Parts: sequence; C-alpha cells; structure tokens
Amino acid sequence: MAPTLLACNPALGPQPTTSQLYSPNQTTLVMKEKVFSITGEDFTVRTVDGHDVCHCKGKVVSAHDSKKFTDTNGADLFTLKNKMFALNRSFHGETGRAHHDFEVKGHWKMIGSRSTVTFKNASDGTDVELEVKGDWMDKSADITFAGREVAKISRSFFNVRQLMGDSQSYQVTVAPNVDLSLIAAICVSLDEQQEEAKK
Repeated sequence: MAPTLLACNPALGPQPTTSQLYSPNQTTLVMKEKVFSITGEDFTVRTVDGHDVCHCKGKVVSAHDSKKFTDTNGADLFTLKNKMFALNRSFHGETGRAHHDFEVKGHWKMIGSRSTVTFKNASDGTDVELEVKGDWMDKSADITFAGREVAKISRSFFNVRQLMGDSQSYQVTVAPNVDLSLIAAICVSLDEQQEEAKK
C-alpha cells in the first residue's frame, strides 16, 4: 500500500509549474527497471493509471551519455548528462535556461546508497536540496526535503507477463505539487549509478 505524502506548498521542483508536470494529488509513477542499457531505449514515464508524464530518449548519444527528456507534446524539458570526472557518478539536468537546471550527485556509502539533488525552486526562487537514501539494489529509496518525505521508490511486480519477460517495473509515489519529471530523472540517475557500480 502506497504511503500518504503531504502536499508541498509552494510547489517543489526546478521546472515551471504546469498541470502536466505537477499534480495537486498524490501520484504514482511506473518506472521500468534497467531501461537504459548500452544499446539504449526510448522510454515514456507514465502514472500507474496510464497517463503519460514525459518521454526520455535513452540512447547513448555522446561521450557524456546524454538522455533527453521532453513533454508529451515533444517540447524539450531538459537533457540529463553524466558529469565527467566526478569522484562519484553525478548527473546534471540542463534546460538551456540555467535557473531551471538541477544536479543529482552521488555520495559514497558503505551500505545502501545516498545522493543529493540541488536546484533553484521554480515556484519561489529558493535554493533546494533533496536527499535520496535507500537500497537501490532492491529498488527502494526515500526522497526527502528538510527531513520530510516527498517521494518513495519501491519495487512492484505487476503481473506474470512482466515477471516472465524483461520489463520488471518499480513504483514511485510522489507527493502532491512535486515536479514529476524531476523525480523520473532522479530514478534514471540512480539506475545509471547502479549500473556503473556493477562494472
């Protein structure tokens, strides 16, 4: 059963507030496990009830391992780029409008995983730092802001077809008024960090 998360007020995220990327209701996203393999794959981020949120072109298109996110109309949101030469694998979300950029920075941890996400909040201009802690091997993590949970990642197998095939999924429960594209990008970054750790 999904946890009940309190609404964020003001809205929380680097992207401008739109009805497509922010919901006044708690939302559950479905993310595909290991979607970004070396061969690459295009991926649509959807809610658990089937509504499209954004698209991601997952192909490895450059030495920076870039992934392009667009809205459902094909308009650019941001490009998620691997930060080269970082001590711990980190990613930068580049929008072309610096005040809407964000960074997902990995931190070394003996057990489990920890990352921080920093950006300037679009709704009120404040500097925000989110903390991501959990066990990414088991696809579970909490995303918090000032100690308050704003998203929760948990593994969820939906049906026999997924279990037998190659499309196992996990769910991300997101608090009301939180940028859904940012949460999706955090999941992609964590997936990439985990794949790198296996090499």
